[in-house]
Amino acid sequence: MSFLRDFYTRHPNLVMWVVLAIGMVAMLVWSAKDVGLLPTQLAALIVSTILLAGLCVWIINWE
Repeated sequence: MSFLRDFYTRHPNLVMWVVLAIGMVAMLVWSAKDVGLLPTQLAALIVSTILLAGLCVWIINWE
């Protein structure tokens, strides 16, 4: 547990990015389950969602 706390202390933006990306990808996969997307289309949406989560964290941390 101390490893996670130390990692968060050193890299808070990265941890926020990962947590936000996991939540956003979970919502994306759940909402797209009955749409009938091809695997490559779903993969492209997942990559775009992960990048969007990183952009959101970057914008939130503007000072």
